[in-house]
Amino acid sequence: MTSTTTTTQGRRAPLVVLLTGQAMASMDTSIAAVAAPTIRLDLAGPPALAQLVLAGYTLAFAVLVVTGARLGSRHGPARVFLLGLSGFTMASLACGLAPDPVTLVGARVVQGAMAALMVPQVLALIQATYVGAARGRAIGAYSLILALGVAAGQVAGGLLVTLDAGGLAWRTAFLVNVPVGAVLLVAGRRALAAVPTATVRPAALDLPGVLLLAAAMLALVTPAVLGRDLGWPDWSTPAGVAAGVLGVGVFLRHEHGVIRRGGTPLLDVAVLTRVGVPAGLLAACLVMGCYAGFLFTLTLRLQEGLGFTALAAGLAFLPYAAGFALCGLAVSRLPARLRDALPLLGPPVLAAVVLLVAMLTRHGWPWLPGSLLLLVGGAAHAAGFTPLVDRLATALPAGAATAFSALISTGTLLAAVLGVAVIGGLHLARPDAPVAALVTAGLLVTAPVAALRCARALRRPAGPSFAATDAASSSVAAPAAVTEPER
Repeated sequence: MTSTTTTTQGRRAPLVVLLTGQAMASMDTSIAAVAAPTIRLDLAGPPALAQLVLAGYTLAFAVLVVTGARLGSRHGPARVFLLGLSGFTMASLACGLAPDPVTLVGARVVQGAMAALMVPQVLALIQATYVGAARGRAIGAYSLILALGVAAGQVAGGLLVTLDAGGLAWRTAFLVNVPVGAVLLVAGRRALAAVPTATVRPAALDLPGVLLLAAAMLALVTPAVLGRDLGWPDWSTPAGVAAGVLGVGVFLRHEHGVIRRGGTPLLDVAVLTRVGVPAGLLAACLVMGCYAGFLFTLTLRLQEGLGFTALAAGLAFLPYAAGFALCGLAVSRLPARLRDALPLLGPPVLAAVVLLVAMLTRHGWPWLPGSLLLLVGGAAHAAGFTPLVDRLATALPAGAATAFSALISTGTLLAAVLGVAVIGGLHLARPDAPVAALVTAGLLVTAPVAALRCARALRRPAGPSFAATDAASSSVAAPAAVTEPER
């Protein structure tokens, strides 16, 4: 497929399929969160049911997303994406028809596992399929879905539960995925079949690596997701983070050993040896973690402090989504110098918005100034995130696409979970004090430091070890990229 033979529809069809699948996976956590109280009442489940419905999905996703990326590189990302989409759709049907709490929680675990198969392939296929201005716009749209899927799910979930179509109440929050997934499967087989993919080299799956990483992810995520609701002690979350970090260190050491022995690692850790990539990932994760914490605390403030319904609280966040969309989609059209400066400018602006919103919500929610602030905050979020992901994707070879996709997916997911746990915990401990807002703003102003280090490092040529990995990856036939003239 070349720029001279690819039609506009042909360029857009794969992206629409991929981003719709990403949106389904991103939205499903918050859709379930909105429906959780109704689920518990309808199924007469224990108090922990609402938490298990959310945690089953999040934990399965976090534990298996890197494995999903490796399976994509082993069997082809398009094939694994469609497999994950098919499983996700069937698991959604099982959730919507679940007759009891055990069936529902089990189906949610399967749904999270299928999302872990599907999601890592999205950025990998975008990076391998589009170049130049086309890639910039595709990554901008991907960043929009990745960042705002949770907020969109909150609005959609509130609307579906409120409408109570056919008397199905909470079940529509899951069943809505079934027709969307079915249409997407039909369209996806056609659209992704037209996208050339790399020749796949079979390699044994690194099962010890899978187990090590799974244990590390469980240690990191479980206390943060379940601890507060199940009454675990306050030290469980920091202890889980410490154990998880130690586990990740053991996993990385194991992966280096696999490479030295000539095997195929679960995660291509050579991506992390490219100077500037770790700093860029840190900056992106800081922005996403602070966003998740801000969304969580603002939602709590609007609903519990000011009496908003879940739907009204979700609608209040729409200006943020609009600001993100306007800025995120415009990034690729900006001059290179301005585009490169955005990751340095966006996080401090978002920090100011967080502080002003905290002041504004002390006694109410004035819709006009609040909406204007959130519009600016969404644009600042996009400025701090979208061009950074684009820069990192451009700096890496096509052979590193699946590893980079796994790192972005895992990193942003963990950042969001920890952001909600830490910033949300501060808000719950002192809801009438601006402690959570101050911590959020403080973390945001550190993101430009990491982004600047990333930018400076990526201007230098790749080191010899990374260049060797790049050359090795180029021995696999790369897909023909969809190109558009630079504007």
